[in-house]
Amino acid sequence: MSTEPAAAEDPGAAAAERAESPAGQGETPPAPAGPGAEENGGGSAEAAGLPEGPSAPARPGEEEGVGGAAAEGAAESAEAVALSEAEAEIAAQRELRERIEQRKASKEGPIEAGTKLSGTAADLLAAVRAVESGEKPVAGAFREPEPARRRPTPPPAREPVRPRPSTEAAPAEESVAAVRAVLAEGGAPETLAAPTAATLGEGADDQLRADPWQLLRVGGVRPEQADGFARALLGPDCGPGDERRGRAITVWLLEQAAVAGHTALDAAALTAALGQRAVPDPDAAVHSALAEGDALVFQDALEGAETVPVQRSDDEGGQGPEGGEEEQERPVRVLIGLERYAMAEESLADGLARIINSLPKEGGPGPRDTDWEAAAAEASGSTAELIRAVGGHGLVLHSGGEAARAEPAALVAAAAALGLRVYAAAHSADGRRRLAQATGTHEAAVTVAGLLSGAHGPGRDADGALALDLLVVLDAPQLDVESAAMLVESLPDGARLVLSGDPGVLWSAGPGRVFADLVAARCCPHVVSRTPDPGPLGELTSGIGIGELNAVEAPGKEVVLVPVRDAAEAIHRTVQLVADSVPRAIGVPAEQTQVITPGHGGAAGTRALNAALKERMNPGPGRFGGFDPGDRVAHVPAAGRTTLGRVVRADAEGLHLECDGDPVLVRRERVEREVRHAWALTAHQAAGLRWPAVVVVLPGDAAQTLTRPWVYTAFTRGERHLSVVQGVEQALPRAVAERLWKDRTTRLRTLLRPQVPSAAS
Repeated sequence: MSTEPAAAEDPGAAAAERAESPAGQGETPPAPAGPGAEENGGGSAEAAGLPEGPSAPARPGEEEGVGGAAAEGAAESAEAVALSEAEAEIAAQRELRERIEQRKASKEGPIEAGTKLSGTAADLLAAVRAVESGEKPVAGAFREPEPARRRPTPPPAREPVRPRPSTEAAPAEESVAAVRAVLAEGGAPETLAAPTAATLGEGADDQLRADPWQLLRVGGVRPEQADGFARALLGPDCGPGDERRGRAITVWLLEQAAVAGHTALDAAALTAALGQRAVPDPDAAVHSALAEGDALVFQDALEGAETVPVQRSDDEGGQGPEGGEEEQERPVRVLIGLERYAMAEESLADGLARIINSLPKEGGPGPRDTDWEAAAAEASGSTAELIRAVGGHGLVLHSGGEAARAEPAALVAAAAALGLRVYAAAHSADGRRRLAQATGTHEAAVTVAGLLSGAHGPGRDADGALALDLLVVLDAPQLDVESAAMLVESLPDGARLVLSGDPGVLWSAGPGRVFADLVAARCCPHVVSRTPDPGPLGELTSGIGIGELNAVEAPGKEVVLVPVRDAAEAIHRTVQLVADSVPRAIGVPAEQTQVITPGHGGAAGTRALNAALKERMNPGPGRFGGFDPGDRVAHVPAAGRTTLGRVVRADAEGLHLECDGDPVLVRRERVEREVRHAWALTAHQAAGLRWPAVVVVLPGDAAQTLTRPWVYTAFTRGERHLSVVQGVEQALPRAVAERLWKDRTTRLRTLLRPQVPSAAS
């Protein structure tokens, strides 16, 4: 038995780049697009002034190799290495899940009257009891105190509470050794010992012996590999109808669905996928997973469906269906999901309802309605609409392109002038830098990961809530359901939340479609920007957003089309563009040019392109896991968490990187899983980032994978220049015109409906 090495290619983004269909059916190719699409305009590289020309001389390698830095690096203390934001966010996610579990457990027990009330409700209950006992007269019991006005500039408070980052302890060597022995007995590779011990926890070896299919819980292991391991351990007792096998494959399919973006699966799709995996009784497998608590079942009413009459037979009278009583029922859909994502989605819905319903009333603390109106009067257009909406609502959505980011930046400045504690969060460090430039203040600009981990922003108060009054989140479509739940759970009562982003870009690498679900739910104001992106690039991408791929005039070579015949020519032209043509004709250096391609595999995927670009841009022997000092890399500590950087050096501890200006140490045993070259990225990895120049590579074998959101995301990453190395011919305009979103199964809208009246209507 063998397993493919888990390359650090962001498994969440990689799966999201594939078809986001239910697990077990994701390998079905999409239906062929119909004819009638427009041809793509542009011109050849030569016509645009980008001749192929001779190859630039290769950049010499570093004199000091990776291995040669071992003596110098070994003397440095490991304690000096700062914990990365991603690791701290993972720890914060664990804390959130623990809080959700505690809250869920508290709901299961009996509740004493009034003990779960807080705020105004608790005060009213106390007043009623005081009147009933005769302690206070009726007239005075319900008199509300005059609210105190918040000062425009609050006085300095004590240092906010910042959570101490913690790392998950590695499994004990004894546990790893015991697991390694069981794996060897079953013919599994020993490299799985450490991740298996970490995943299954204490007694992992005994768990594997009792249920060999528990190996499926380890990332990268497939059902056929777990089947081989089980046959080696169990012998003739192993069969496809084993209850343990059906239960494990059910959970594995739900995990794969989450990687593809679903928070739950339709029951029929799940049973069909189980049948494709040779599970004899799919329904029994699902029921076994539900009985063991490995999965949850939901029955959600279909949106927009009318009630239908249902005949109830009268068993006692023996009249059959004709003699039964007719009742009205609303059709439902049955969904199966993992508890982890179900609890996150329920927590998110509860938190959003709290934000919508807990806005301070007029006359309470904070700016008055007239103050917001005065601030809006100083702005114009959709910026004024955004300020007015935020003044009157706890939750506001804002959508627009890159130029529209100036509108939430203006909101941040206006709210700060009104005395509010306001912060704006972006998806990446690059977005944070652009946000700081737009707002004119670095302190108010944070990243989502930094805000949650406590590395950026105001920190938390004594109750664990973020010490702020208004939070503006940009790149909101990149929020998965768990990150969004953590953000909303961290906001104090009365705080306002603005989610802003471009609705045309790809959804999050993690499960959920939070921004799209909220737009569709219509549970809060949605301000659509009227600020278009300028220039030929803005004209091109605006057309793509409505399904049209038009030729645009590009006198400054802003857009260049480079047709190619095959993958080999696509790689050659890409290297030539990055290393020679774009620096010479456009003036953008090679290190500021990013290559984007549809997938990691294939003849012109990220692996092949990165190998060719490394040979040209930073040749070297790759003495430490294929990397050399100066290599451009992507660090993926967890699914959907990609940070870009460069290799600094390597030593006995591991690979030293510089990511977004911060030092990062990747241990030796984790390099293969967490680090990859990054001259070429996928569109999901590039979402939320911008570069002066971008080269989008579309090889012929990528024709069936292209969609309008993918093309829109890839084409909007360039600030000054876009080159399209095009080998898909008419598949590109057909994808823009006809292939829309690959839908995701989520429950957020259903959960919001009973809590927010506007969502129900």
